Amino acid sequence: MQLKPEEISKVIRSQIKHYENAIRQSETGTVLMVGDGIARASGLTDCMAGELLEFEDGSFGMAQNLEENSVSVVLFGDGEAISEGQTVRRTGKVVSVPVGEGMIGRVVNALGQPIDGNGPIDADGYRPIESRAPGICDRKGVHEPLQTGIKAIDSMIPIGRGQRELIIGDRQTGKTTIASDTILNQKGQDVICIYVAIGQKRSTVAALVDTLRRGGAMDYTIVVAATASEASPLQYIVPYTGCAMGEYFMEKGRHVLIIYDDLSKHAVAYRALSLLIRRPPGREAFPGDVFYLHSRLLERAAKLDDEHGGGSMTALPIIETQAGDISAYIPTNVISITDGQIFLESELFHSGVMPAVNPGISVSRVGGNAQIKAMKKVAGTLKLIYSQYRELQSFAQFGSDLDDDTKARLAQGERIVEVLKQDRSTPIAVEHQVAILYAVTHDVLADVAVPDIGAYEEGLYPFLDADADGAAAMEAIRTTGAMDEEAENRLKEALARYTRQFLDTRGAAQ
Repeated sequence: MQLKPEEISKVIRSQIKHYENAIRQSETGTVLMVGDGIARASGLTDCMAGELLEFEDGSFGMAQNLEENSVSVVLFGDGEAISEGQTVRRTGKVVSVPVGEGMIGRVVNALGQPIDGNGPIDADGYRPIESRAPGICDRKGVHEPLQTGIKAIDSMIPIGRGQRELIIGDRQTGKTTIASDTILNQKGQDVICIYVAIGQKRSTVAALVDTLRRGGAMDYTIVVAATASEASPLQYIVPYTGCAMGEYFMEKGRHVLIIYDDLSKHAVAYRALSLLIRRPPGREAFPGDVFYLHSRLLERAAKLDDEHGGGSMTALPIIETQAGDISAYIPTNVISITDGQIFLESELFHSGVMPAVNPGISVSRVGGNAQIKAMKKVAGTLKLIYSQYRELQSFAQFGSDLDDDTKARLAQGERIVEVLKQDRSTPIAVEHQVAILYAVTHDVLADVAVPDIGAYEEGLYPFLDADADGAAAMEAIRTTGAMDEEAENRLKEALARYTRQFLDTRGAAQ
């Protein structure tokens, strides 16, 4: 093929016309060593802490240790194509993830890339994974309830928007179930939910996504996952990724619920990372800044004041204990950072009390501020009655001759335990919770046999919605959040009618 002279001159003219006289400056370094998901590079003198660095093979890493002659980089990949002597380039920006409305309903990895097979995400922009928590003056006290739909929690350990409530317990005690049920209960509440899976099996994450999809919860949920098969650096950054996505909505005045499942595995991933980059180990081989690791994450959950949009981010971190030991290093750290804890007990779980919440150790430091007035009214004495029952129960097993008052307390306590039992994925509306708790605290259930309480409760909610008095009381609680004298009397009438009807049908059946 021969080029004509005029074609050559045309090409040269176009090249001159589009010539850019701009010098692109990029700082590059050299990889000194690589192995175990860590690379050490020299020549990056102006590198920032937490900066994103790009390797020759197109993979990325994050600068961690900035030493005198080298930088320790944690790799966001397997690092198999990286070798000694290769170049590494500064990007000039810290690790950032995509944020925006397009993330809702998607399953993404620790870098915000989709892993659900539903195509690319249309993000509104990028946000650094690390950012400063809102200051004291930017915040407002927690005062709006965040309903979990779980009777034992909404009545005795209420959670408010902007609160940080720890879910703690041994493995297989129902911690994730409480978190997923809380997400399911946010349907129609205008709350964006973010579920962060840290170091879990892929099958577990897939099962949870399936549960949320069947419950219609993926319409307002983002799932961010760094599974057990992924590198420690990805497990380390994934909670901050989820938090950055939540902050985007919080700063727009929206309400966000974020679940970190679980921070025990997060601390273990950070320990592995720190030991590999030669940071000095401390207690239980954790690095000295392991407390700061979680405090800087959880402090970003807040209820903003009206000047800053009035948005909120509620955090439910999960911690797994070993043999119920809540005084271990990581559990005590996170307990001291959070505004209360929901303690799940193995003994309760194995005895069939689900959710296995122990109301003695569990506490919400926000308390009644995070409850509607109606719930506060009926549940005010519940925790006390329940705790007294637990004490009496331990004494009663040694004594055969009990007085009538003790017998009555034990009977009421048994009914409270039965009422607080709840199947998974069955959140209950707050007005229905108020009704059943009113019934159990005001001895409406005294004549109902303990094994029949499940059936009683199952039939009660449809009855209240259909009954004239019951429907009026439910509507008053739903709209005003309070239970005035008229609503209380109507509820009392409806409960009395239903109880008579229930006992008659049970008697006839027998």
